[in-house]
Amino acid sequence: MAQRYFGTDGIRGEVGESPMTPDFALKLGWAAGRVLIRRLGEHGVPESPGERAQVLIGKDTRLSGYMFESALEAGFAAAGVDVLLVGPLPTPAIAYLARTFRAAAGVVISASHNPYADNGVKFFSHFGQKLADEVEREIEAAIDEPLTCVASDKLGRARRVESAPGRYIEFCKSTARFENGGLSGLKVVIDCANGATYHVAPDVFRELGAQVEVIGDKPDGLNINRDCGSTHPKGLSEAVRQAGADVGIALDGDGDRCIMVDHEGNIVDGDQLLYVIADARRRAGELQGPVVGTLMSNLGLALALKRDGVAFERAQVGDRHVFERLRALGANIGGESSGHILCLDRATTGDGIVSALQVLAAMVAAGESLQTLVQPVDKCPQTLVNVRVTRGSAGTLMDDERVTSAVREVESSLGEEGRVLLRPSGTEPLLRVMVEGMDAVAVEDCANRLADTVRDAAGAA
Repeated sequence: MAQRYFGTDGIRGEVGESPMTPDFALKLGWAAGRVLIRRLGEHGVPESPGERAQVLIGKDTRLSGYMFESALEAGFAAAGVDVLLVGPLPTPAIAYLARTFRAAAGVVISASHNPYADNGVKFFSHFGQKLADEVEREIEAAIDEPLTCVASDKLGRARRVESAPGRYIEFCKSTARFENGGLSGLKVVIDCANGATYHVAPDVFRELGAQVEVIGDKPDGLNINRDCGSTHPKGLSEAVRQAGADVGIALDGDGDRCIMVDHEGNIVDGDQLLYVIADARRRAGELQGPVVGTLMSNLGLALALKRDGVAFERAQVGDRHVFERLRALGANIGGESSGHILCLDRATTGDGIVSALQVLAAMVAAGESLQTLVQPVDKCPQTLVNVRVTRGSAGTLMDDERVTSAVREVESSLGEEGRVLLRPSGTEPLLRVMVEGMDAVAVEDCANRLADTVRDAAGAA
């Protein structure tokens, strides 16, 4: 059964529009609290006798985060759940801290790489993993119930956890395994996207010995992801060239994605980073199972891994689907072209800082530049066009005869050396049109023609 509020990455939308309103956030906190208490009662975890259920709430740097934090806090308190407030911290930090504080859940207020006018809410279980679909469905069902309040002596309490950033910094450092000297001798530029990593990422790399320059570290509530971060890495490329740095790291607004830049300012995407990490694990004898990418992963990645004797599998787009496939296969490395990489031997969810550290560790171990390490990935030309559509209409457009006919025509022209993929975004009202092949000009032309067909069909609908 389709879920009304939860998408592929929690609940997300424009602030002030349904569902991202303060009254909905209040009800969401209350509903989630009710479900979590009920589930704790059924399974007896992670509470100990005499302890109360507690959740941990973090956020990125959007101005609306204050409003949603207060509303969620009130909802959880009304349900009788204690709240630990950690302020602005990356999404993966909440996943980690939910485990270390033995919380019933971790809650993140963020719209990831979206602009400041959007916001969202996503949940992690007490194991630091995304909530199961069945739990999300229970929460949605509880939202329909009348909001009630527990007795006054049972209300939840709230407190701020000042030690949270330091705890997370130490965790990140622990995932990077260097033989000697850490990152000494490396000059790194970090773009924090004016987001949740601005006050933790620089310290992680400095404390490991790198010389660090930082951009995108002055959030004002409105500039998150604006012309910076993993979705706009050109500024980082220029900063790396000007600084004469060895490498650049671009994080997104909530810190779960990472795109990098080599010493010449060339952008290195998630497919290439995934190869570097997987290859390092292979050389160290630590790679388990196949590497898992998505339907959007470049064919060049699959071919590079094949040459190394490493199996490659594709999951549906979305880190949730990559995670599920990794778990099913007993594998430990997977990710997306966007830079959302999962190293399940280091963390329970995608973490931009942790991913960057794995790449830097590979550079140090090999004594090679990032540019050299990504050379085996000969990327096939791929064009992605995002077509804005009305919410909920993407699926209908994909089945439209004009669109399906155009797809068949493009597939026929590309033959066996190309791919076409149409998919709705899980976080925005977009239909993504991707074409991949051997001829860059033909690929771009096909993608634009398909996108025009989708726009025409949307306008005629």
